[in-house]
Amino acid sequence: MNEIVAGLLRLVLRVVVLAMGVVLFLSLLAAVLVLALVWALRAGWARLTGKPVTPWVMRMDPRTGFSTAFRSTQRWSAGGHRGVPGAPGAGDGVVDEPAAQHRGGILPGAAQVTDVEAREVR
Repeated sequence: MNEIVAGLLRLVLRVVVLAMGVVLFLSLLAAVLVLALVWALRAGWARLTGKPVTPWVMRMDPRTGFSTAFRSTQRWSAGGHRGVPGAPGAGDGVVDEPAAQHRGGILPGAAQVTDVEAREVR
């Protein structure tokens, strides 16, 4: 009796998984067909009105992403908080150190660390 129930459950599970796969495939196919229909209607309307058929493009300039990331690092650099009260270099008697120009540069406050030994960078 257990073999019959186990076999029946395996069959039902296979049918359910197969049905889910068919539903996923058909929904993706429907989405692609809708996009193709919209594109064809758009191209047909452009040809009918005599306008050039313009492709769908993603308007993104890779340089804007780099410049955004580059500008966001300025607030973390030593030069980014000059003039802020309480910040190093704002007239509170703390010696102003050179700002780190890149990730391997000298960090602000590194000269004040005394409990570690400096080692050569490899």
